[in-house]
Amino acid sequence: MPKGYIIGHITVTDPEAYKEYIERDTPILEGLGGRFIVRGGRSEVPEGETLDRHVVIEFPSYEAALAAYNDPEYQEVADIRRRTAQSVIVVVEGKE
Repeated sequence: MPKGYIIGHITVTDPEAYKEYIERDTPILEGLGGRFIVRGGRSEVPEGETLDRHVVIEFPSYEAALAAYNDPEYQEVADIRRRTAQSVIVVVEGKE
């Protein structure tokens, strides 16, 4: 079964307030089976345009990734991200 991923492209607009999002989202998503593969770090955009920060969270399946994103506890915390950053979030199925 292919794994599932939540991929986020984020530009933080309020770094102090965004810290709360990071502190609270990590245990929720890890508790739902997620494993952070990429979280910030150096990046380069050789083609096109994107936001400043990139996050990739791996889940056992696409369905698990989608369920984690839609989890009510996570969505409550995601409101912090929505207030403190510009973001594009994608849920995607990996390759078998």
